[in-house]
Amino acid sequence: MAELEDTKEQLDRALYNALTNGDENEVIKLCKGIPEGPLYVMTIHNDTVLHMATYSKQSDLVLNLLEQLPKTGHLSKLTHKNDAGNTILHKAATASRTLPAARAILKKDRELLRLQNDYGETPLFQAARYGKKKMFKFLAHEVDKECPNEKDPKKFFQRKDEATTILHISILAEHFDVAELIARRYGFLINQRDDDGMTPLQLLACNSSAFRSGREYGFLHRLFFSCVSSFKEEEEEEEEEDKTMEGSQEGPQRRVCQPIPYIPDFEFMLFQSCWRLPLLEAISKENTRLESAMTLSRFLIRKDTSWKITDPRKDQGKPKTHKYGPSSKPLSNKKELGHDNGLISDKGETSQICSLETHKSSFSEHTCPEDEEKAETAAAASPENKRYITMMRTGETPLFLATMSGIIEIVEEILKVYPQAIEHVNNRGRNILHVAIKYRQIEIFEVVMKKEMLARRLIRMTDNVGNSILHMVGKKKKTGYAVEKIQSPALQLQKELILFERVKEISTTYFTKHLNQKKLTAEELFAKTYDHLQKTATEWLKRTSENCIIVAVLISTVAFAAAYTIPGGPNQSTGFPILLYEPFFVVFTLTDALSLTFAFTSVVTFLSILTSSFRLQDFKHSLPQKLMLGFTFLILSVSMMMVAFGATIVLMIRNKERWTKIVLYSVAFLPFTIFVVSYSPLYLSLLETCIYPLKFLSKACPRCDCNFLTSWITKKLQKHSNVEAQSSSIKPQKSHSKCSSLV
Repeated sequence: MAELEDTKEQLDRALYNALTNGDENEVIKLCKGIPEGPLYVMTIHNDTVLHMATYSKQSDLVLNLLEQLPKTGHLSKLTHKNDAGNTILHKAATASRTLPAARAILKKDRELLRLQNDYGETPLFQAARYGKKKMFKFLAHEVDKECPNEKDPKKFFQRKDEATTILHISILAEHFDVAELIARRYGFLINQRDDDGMTPLQLLACNSSAFRSGREYGFLHRLFFSCVSSFKEEEEEEEEEDKTMEGSQEGPQRRVCQPIPYIPDFEFMLFQSCWRLPLLEAISKENTRLESAMTLSRFLIRKDTSWKITDPRKDQGKPKTHKYGPSSKPLSNKKELGHDNGLISDKGETSQICSLETHKSSFSEHTCPEDEEKAETAAAASPENKRYITMMRTGETPLFLATMSGIIEIVEEILKVYPQAIEHVNNRGRNILHVAIKYRQIEIFEVVMKKEMLARRLIRMTDNVGNSILHMVGKKKKTGYAVEKIQSPALQLQKELILFERVKEISTTYFTKHLNQKKLTAEELFAKTYDHLQKTATEWLKRTSENCIIVAVLISTVAFAAAYTIPGGPNQSTGFPILLYEPFFVVFTLTDALSLTFAFTSVVTFLSILTSSFRLQDFKHSLPQKLMLGFTFLILSVSMMMVAFGATIVLMIRNKERWTKIVLYSVAFLPFTIFVVSYSPLYLSLLETCIYPLKFLSKACPRCDCNFLTSWITKKLQKHSNVEAQSSSIKPQKSHSKCSSLV
């Protein structure tokens, strides 16, 4: 018995080494000496030799092993599953390179198409999951032949005991080209919902990284994206090692980048054949992925009408500007409870119900289970309400999900195809402006505001708890939708204050004093929400100002001392500097004086920050601008000190060789370079603080009315032309009278 176990271990070891090393001849030789042949179980996870050969993408080896199968009695073993429930066809479906092997396997036993693994996945599902387009097309063609004779054809397209379909899994795995193929081929899957109640378009709208607007690129990255095209393929995008193509006799196809417009053809051919640039290839792949996602979204949007199911909210005709009276109108009967889906009363006032707030949704904000049950019971009488509740259990619509995620491409496409979707209101009584402001998607906010007529209507709406769009600025957005830039607390608070001011400009005047159900105005809610951030920003500003004051004082000390220890020293007889008439002595004197002046000015500026009252409104313009001014003077002070230092070196070594001067100049300006690079992100952020005041000043400044100027010039020209015409008509008459008198 022990000898048999030793023999089996040796055989398993030999087969494993041969398969991992790609030694096909050795694998075939070993299988010929085994009674089970290629169906011999060789791993601890119950994989056969065929399993391992298929998984290692050795298509020729799989074909040779299939030829070794006995002509009879092997079909029951061909459907053997490993510990995960995968058959050899499941393994073949994970790579398009094994397409010939999959075709040969199905010729042996077509029952493999129906078998599911322990996760309830068929081979077709796995091909979609791994994004193998050619393999998926082949298996889909074979499945279509079997569907008419199948009692339950949906098992081919979704997991067992789950609602996740092949379209869901391809989008989740970000294989958007395969997802588009599935959506066009199996249209009935487009509106199918998974176990979380999400449609394929909803899943796509949650993935901001699949679109350009959801990714942040640097300048160089954007430049490369604009120059490099997507991959040029004659058939489909596949992995680099895929060599076998369905129905192709031309051999392997190489994926290459399309030529950049300014690269000549000959040079591109040389580049294509001899060189591979990983950076350009990576950017091309990224371009292809982004374009595939956009194409898929366009197709799915035209099939989606979820925005039609909306909460029939009304404009808030009567804003509440005092804290007296009951918080809300009590509900008198069940009929009133069912009016407007239980969300508002007959007079449009917000009711106490927080129903529909807690449907199964990853975007719910708070729960109210008892009221929710009452609202659902009351709303169940109406078929339209049933449809609304069912939809809202699955989360927000794709329009709102894209707004939350900041995917402006999907939002613009939906509003382009269905302009009326802009009026959609979710189960919390919020429109697209509420959502865009809460999740700080300013670009989407500006897109909606361009539609002035519709925007005026959206501005006046309040949600179920009485929050206007101005209140939404005071509500912190949830994390996880968009990656925030790491900013200082003061700049974060300033950004929120500027947004509050922007929304306040477009809001109706009396709505700026409107109270929500918590008896808070928008300003009070904002101050309450950002109280902690204000304290943090205050501490950050104080700490930064103190540190900068120390640096500025040190610089001013050095500059002041350098003014009395001039380079070269004074003349002992006259007391004037020895190098007084050297050109660089003037440079040294001027830059040293400027360095001292800028250092003292920055100290005064930072002291004004420390002595500030740190009110909330001070963080909007005053404090950030003072900080920017202080940093500006500090940077100028350091730069002038470096120039003075360089001038001193030139004066001292003016007779040295040129390379010595260059090295010393570089060393002299090294601290300044490091200082600028280190503080440039903060300084660039501070420069943004000037944009809003400049816009305000541009509005306040008088403007020239070009139409008036044009009309005035036109009138003057016409008057001048009329005068000339009159004068020309008078002159001939005078000459004629003279002639007649002579006669």
